[in-house]
Amino acid sequence: MSQSFVHHICIQTNTYTDSIKFYTEGLGFKLVQESPNFHGRDYNTWLQLGTFYIELQTGKKGESLGESVSNSQGIAHFCIWVENLDEEVARLQNLGAEFLLKNNMPIYQVENGFLCKVRAPEGTIVELRDNKGI
Repeated sequence: MSQSFVHHICIQTNTYTDSIKFYTEGLGFKLVQESPNFHGRDYNTWLQLGTFYIELQTGKKGESLGESVSNSQGIAHFCIWVENLDEEVARLQNLGAEFLLKNNMPIYQVENGFLCKVRAPEGTIVELRDNKGI
């Protein structure tokens, strides 16, 4: 089998401006392409973090996208490894990010490291962790 890797995930949003700010200012993604009026959508935008991309798009014109819920089938969250979890959490807290708390704390330990979960403006849950292992 030839070599392969995950290229991107697609996230749809009703809160385009807030989502762009969260992924760029909050999580460090770089906006690499923004296409207005893309096939019936206000925007279809590509954000890059290393070799990973998010395709961020608005719903089709006149369409209001349903709420994201964490207990549905499909992707429940995606994870970004960070070098300094405490520093990233403090930076996101300063931006007003919404954390999913465990025992009233944003950072908690699981088996082999520490992690936190933060909700993006459109509802996507992003996990940040400080351990590269599984």
